[in-house]
Amino acid sequence: MTLTWIAIIASLLMGAAAALIFIYAVKQDYFRDIEEIKYQVFWSDIDEVVNEVEEKNKNERA
Repeated sequence: MTLTWIAIIASLLMGAAAALIFIYAVKQDYFRDIEEIKYQVFWSDIDEVVNEVEEKNKNERA
């Protein structure tokens, strides 16, 4: 029975910690512009593909 209470208390503490971290993140504006990050990742992937194709074309010409 003691182990059950320890598990319940631990889960409540973890839930409270997660809630506090979420509140902190909202107050610090970490969720201000989520869409911009998505496009930054997308465009960096496109740049890598373009650079690989350009490098391949240079090697074929040489």
